[in-house]
Amino acid sequence: MSGFVFSEKPIRIDRGEGVYLYDTNGTEYLDFGASYACTPVGHCHPEVVDAATGQLEELFYVQASYPHAARTALYEQLARVAPVDIDNVWLCNSGTEANEAALKFARHATGRSKIVATTQAFHGRTMGSLAATWKDEYKEGFGPLADGVEFVEYGDSEAMAAAVDDETAAVIIEPLQGEGGINPVSKKYLQSVRVETATAGAALILDEIQTGLGRTGELWAADKYDVVPDILTTAKGLASGLPLGATLCRDWIAEDAGNHGSTFSGGPVVSAAAGATLEVIEREGLPAHAADVGAYLREETEARLGDEIREVRGHGLMIGIEVKRGSNRLLRDLALEHGILALPAGRTVLRLLPPLTVEREHADEVVDALEAVLT
Repeated sequence: MSGFVFSEKPIRIDRGEGVYLYDTNGTEYLDFGASYACTPVGHCHPEVVDAATGQLEELFYVQASYPHAARTALYEQLARVAPVDIDNVWLCNSGTEANEAALKFARHATGRSKIVATTQAFHGRTMGSLAATWKDEYKEGFGPLADGVEFVEYGDSEAMAAAVDDETAAVIIEPLQGEGGINPVSKKYLQSVRVETATAGAALILDEIQTGLGRTGELWAADKYDVVPDILTTAKGLASGLPLGATLCRDWIAEDAGNHGSTFSGGPVVSAAAGATLEVIEREGLPAHAADVGAYLREETEARLGDEIREVRGHGLMIGIEVKRGSNRLLRDLALEHGILALPAGRTVLRLLPPLTVEREHADEVVDALEAVLT
C-alpha cells in the first residue's frame, strides 16, 4: 500500500551526507532544497548524529512535566540566542503547531480574538494556522476554519495600520515569505508593524519557521530587520529534520498563555539533536556564511541569467528565482539531468533553501545547471 497525501518524485532517496543526497542507484544529488530548509548543518552531521544516538541509548522519551537534561539545556540555548527579552520557550512537533500555540497564547494574553495576517502568507495546515494562511487551495474542503482572521496586503503599511485596532489579539507575519514566492519586505515596513501592534496592545508574531536559524544571513530575520516581536516561532531545521518546533515568547505572553499542552513536547532525542544543531550553527558562523554564499549566488544568477529570468530575490540562502515559464519542468530537468534538487514557490518561482554549509563552488554548479536548462 502506498501513501496518498504526497505526490512522490521519481527518485528513491537512500542516504545523505553533508550537502548531498544519494538515491538507491548511488546517484548523487546536490541538495538545494534541504527538504524545505530542514537540514541547516547538512545531512547527518556527525555531532548531531552522536547527540541523537547517544540520547537514544539512554532514554527515548519522557513527558515534559518531568525535567530532563537535554530538554532543559535546549530551553536555555533557545532563550540565550533568541532576540532580546524573549526567553520563554514552548516546544512542540512542527511549525504549524508552533504557530497554533502562538495564536492561542496571543488570544489568551490579550483577551481578544482578532488575528491580522497578510496576503500570500503561509503559516501551516492545522485549523488555526490554516485560517491565517492566504491561498484558498490549501483550505478547500476543510472549512469552516477558525474565525476572526483578517487579511491585509503584504508590505502595505497603511493597510496594516487600518486593520490593527483595540480588538486585535495579534498580527502574524513572515519577515520574508517562503511558500508565497520568496517575497521580502522593507525594514521600514516591518518596524511600522511593530509600532502598530505595540500601540494597540496586540502581539506581534514573527513566523520564522523558514527564515530562522541563520537562513537569511542572521540567526533570526528579526535581527536583520531590528525588530523584536512578542512571539517568535521556529521549526524546520531546528533539530536537523527531526520533528521539533518552538514558540518563543516575551514575559507578558508567557505569564498569561492559558492552558496548553502536548504529549511530545521536546522529547529527549529531538532536544539533544536540536542542541547539537544550534551549537554547530553558532560555532561555525553559518549565518554569516549563508549571507556570503547567498549574495554570491544571487549576483552570479543575475549576471549570467539576467535575460532568461524575471527576478532574483531573497536574503542569505533563502532565494527565489522567478522564471519566465512554469517551474515544475525546470525542477524536473535540474534533478534528472543535472543532479540538483530544488523547490517551487508558486508556479513560476524556483526556491533555493540549501544547507547553510554549501560553498561558492556549489553555487556555481547551480548557476551552470540553470543556464543549461534555461537556454
